[in-house]
Amino acid sequence: MNNYFYFFILILNFFCTLHSSHHEQMSIHDRTLDDLTPSNHSNQHMMHGMYGRYPMEREISGTDWQPESIPMDGLHYMHNEWLFMTHDFINAAFTHQSGPRGGNQIFSTSMFMATAQRDFGEHYTFAARTMFSLDPLNGKKGYRLLLQTGETADGVTPLIDRQHPHELVDELAVVQTIMINKHSSIFFYFGLPGEPALGPPVYMMRYSGTYNPEAPISHHWLDSTHVQFGVFTVGYVWRMLKIDASVFTGREPDQHRYDFECPRFDSFSIRATANPTPDLSMQLSIGFLKSPEQLEPDVNITRTTASCIYNILRNRLKCQITGCWGLNKKHPGTTTNALLLETTVDLHDKHYFFGRTEFVQKDELFAPPDPRFSQIFNVGKLTLGYIYQLVVCHHVEFGIGALGSVIFIPHDLVESYGKNPLSGTIFLQMRIV
Repeated sequence: MNNYFYFFILILNFFCTLHSSHHEQMSIHDRTLDDLTPSNHSNQHMMHGMYGRYPMEREISGTDWQPESIPMDGLHYMHNEWLFMTHDFINAAFTHQSGPRGGNQIFSTSMFMATAQRDFGEHYTFAARTMFSLDPLNGKKGYRLLLQTGETADGVTPLIDRQHPHELVDELAVVQTIMINKHSSIFFYFGLPGEPALGPPVYMMRYSGTYNPEAPISHHWLDSTHVQFGVFTVGYVWRMLKIDASVFTGREPDQHRYDFECPRFDSFSIRATANPTPDLSMQLSIGFLKSPEQLEPDVNITRTTASCIYNILRNRLKCQITGCWGLNKKHPGTTTNALLLETTVDLHDKHYFFGRTEFVQKDELFAPPDPRFSQIFNVGKLTLGYIYQLVVCHHVEFGIGALGSVIFIPHDLVESYGKNPLSGTIFLQMRIV
């Protein structure tokens, strides 16, 4: 725990120093697209998205969209015609998971994202983006999370009841956008690693889930493809609509979290997104993933997802509600569904209440040769939490929070998990805002 504390202090000192030294600091959230006039061209690239001439607050991870009325926290500043943005958080947590498969653990989750963007003339925008995480410091087995499945720690056995660590480098991508006219554009995205056009915005980036330090147990039905080693996406934007399609590597990252893996470009996806109002974003996507699981190399997956994200703003109250559905159809194998509903409510920029409820058809809760391997179990989870944020210095928030979860399982799993096991987590959080 001391290592996490010292890292908190180091990051805090860095960003306080950054704030005191950087120049041309700007408040993008106070601006609108009405300022995008030829006479104010020097400000144009400070305000529009990297994929088109719409509010930049609409963008989130990869080529995803979100409702722009609640912008993503972070720093924005200009230097020599370049717009630089950063969004960062780190959690240091202690969790207790009850039942025969539970236990205690200290762990950390984190994400650090940086973007550089510049316009070249009136028709071209270039951007570079990167994201990395200190999750590998948790060890190859990640952290305890009952009912979580997916990936492996050693290349031999599957991770069950644990959340795998993310890669050290989760995104390293470049973007080229070409404006067709003032309402439409085409863009090209290449990442090694990167995020294909499949699923909703990843859970740690969307406002409804970003304050919860735990991953959803539906992660591998919805947004697990946010780290793929080899992604090429082409997209078209017209006003409030976006269509993007990707070819990418279907295999999920292996147990070596510090390396780069060879791209295969053996899978594909397509996604349609609509933002009819600043408070609403909807997407529908489908993708074919070739051999996504290292331990099941002969199994392919067709994944279908749909999601709706809605923002509510009332005076100093901010709330985001996200609903998602995902379907995994294995070839050969089972067909399973997942449903997620989550929300975060912000009262006065100090009190954050969050909740998440999930229903998932799990078919990986037992490893071979257990006869229950590939058997489908209908499970659910309800999580409620709270975090109190304190402003340490300008653009840095430091908070303390807690969450509790109850797990709903069928009778067949009581012997393995206990009857409706409970879990609790306390955590410290630092965010750049």
